[in-house]
Amino acid sequence: MIHQNLLDKRIILASQSPRRLELVKGLELDPIIRLKDVDESYPEEVTGAAVAEYVTRKKAEAYLSELEENDVLITGDTVVLCNNEVLGKPKSPEEAAAMLQKLSDRTHTVASGIAVTTKSTGISSALDTCEVTFGKLNAKLIEHYVNRYEPFDKAGGYGVQDLIGFAAVTSLNGSYFTVMGLPTHLLFDLINNLKS
Repeated sequence: MIHQNLLDKRIILASQSPRRLELVKGLELDPIIRLKDVDESYPEEVTGAAVAEYVTRKKAEAYLSELEENDVLITGDTVVLCNNEVLGKPKSPEEAAAMLQKLSDRTHTVASGIAVTTKSTGISSALDTCEVTFGKLNAKLIEHYVNRYEPFDKAGGYGVQDLIGFAAVTSLNGSYFTVMGLPTHLLFDLINNLKS
């Protein structure tokens, strides 16, 4: 086992994202899923990429009192930043289409926060960003993507692993997995730095 410090631990992933689950499993972790409604709002003074880490820590705080001694909780959050505007999850097809139009033919930033929390060590978090450049998106592609893929659970209204990623991404400067929603290299470090 690569994670010797986790031998007697229960790994909990606080996310309903199938992408985050896939990425956590890619690190040879086998989490159980635990979900609760967490208010993802943030104060005005928290801006830009910091929003992702703020919300990640807020999610961890919501579970902290329920953790058992052997629990290791993983939380994460992702935002898309375009011209200093935070693009979260779209609430409607129209909002998703408007987000994609904003991202068309330009570079934006994807910020993903990650936290590992235990009862004894508290919350340890990290933040990663990736610059993503899209080619020009035409209205037909945007309409098809929004109707077919329903990207309402995705920051910025798209998934890099979906059609838009294949058709529109011309370059990435950073981690692909950060764009998917979980900076796996940072999670690996946070897990390895946990005291057993």
